[in-house]
Amino acid sequence: MQASAAQFDIDVDRDILKLVARGDWRARNLGPVDAGLRNFEDDSIGREIVIDVSGVEKLDTAGAMVLHRVLKSWEQRTEASKIVGASPDHAFLLSRVEPHLSAGPVAPASRNAFVLMLDRLGRGVADAYFAALEILSFIGLTLATFARVTSRPAKFRLTSIVYHMEETGLNAVPITGLMSFLIGCVVAFMGAKILRNFNAEIFVVELVGLSVLREFGVLLAAILIAGRSGSAFTAQIGSMKLREEIDALKVLGLDPIEVLVLPRVIALIIMLPILAFLGAMLGMIGGGLVAWTSMEISPALFVGRIQETIAMSNFWVGLIKAPFFAFVIGVVGCFQGMQVEGSAESLGQRTTLSVVQSLFLVIVLDAFFAMFFLEIDF
Repeated sequence: MQASAAQFDIDVDRDILKLVARGDWRARNLGPVDAGLRNFEDDSIGREIVIDVSGVEKLDTAGAMVLHRVLKSWEQRTEASKIVGASPDHAFLLSRVEPHLSAGPVAPASRNAFVLMLDRLGRGVADAYFAALEILSFIGLTLATFARVTSRPAKFRLTSIVYHMEETGLNAVPITGLMSFLIGCVVAFMGAKILRNFNAEIFVVELVGLSVLREFGVLLAAILIAGRSGSAFTAQIGSMKLREEIDALKVLGLDPIEVLVLPRVIALIIMLPILAFLGAMLGMIGGGLVAWTSMEISPALFVGRIQETIAMSNFWVGLIKAPFFAFVIGVVGCFQGMQVEGSAESLGQRTTLSVVQSLFLVIVLDAFFAMFFLEIDF
């Protein structure tokens, strides 16, 4: 005859709390019973506990451990706790199980430090590989969505694009301009200090022109935007993910890539070249100011020598790189925002990872462009 499912009842008699177990208390039947016992434990405070197992038809090691676990959790608050009504076989099983409830000591794993280092390195390489695949997949999805929206221009969200142009570009002008101006001053000052030893102060003009127009203007703007706007993209989209607003967009039949990602990426692609141009000009002004005050190179002489010695191609090199930097920063920021899940801790981790990955990819792209332009002699 098949035994009934595991069940229990609770009887309260003054200060005695009695749990009456009955049915089949084997492992396959313990799920609902175990959950109910855990929920009931708080009601046992200050009372004598009695577990009556006279109605238990079948019992295995798992059932015995559940009963003893419940009893021991109650014994931590009251000493008057016991199991009664057990048949001889069940009593023997309960007595054999009881000593094994406590977890045994676990010796710390002993491994070679060099092997651990290799293991961590290997895991890091594997994680980087899969992260790169995920980012490439997200880039492909973004480009495919852009191509689809381009075929239907009415789907472009111009209001959102203009809003993000203001947030990522216009509002970043003060910090970008100030930092570029100071970098130009520092480059000119350090160059003047070294070139003065060779009576070649005039070459500080070429130093400032080449470094600011070709590298520092666009690179500094990209680094500041990665820390400012890229992290903001991750935080905004990540917060929406935590509040399930992205799921709501999908329910409404809207594409999150089209609604959230494309406006941010397009706005950044438009505004970063403008910020790079502004940074280059202010860096030149800073360098010219230091040359004027420290080396008595007049502004007219500074501008004239720039026109004579610095090719226009150096200016275009800086601007050509800006849209690529902007695309990488925007895509990585939005991608990390989409990966947020579960908690505010995940949001913080993804925001940090967004900045780190954006800066890394910007530097890698800059190095690639430097080698490419060197090869084509541009």
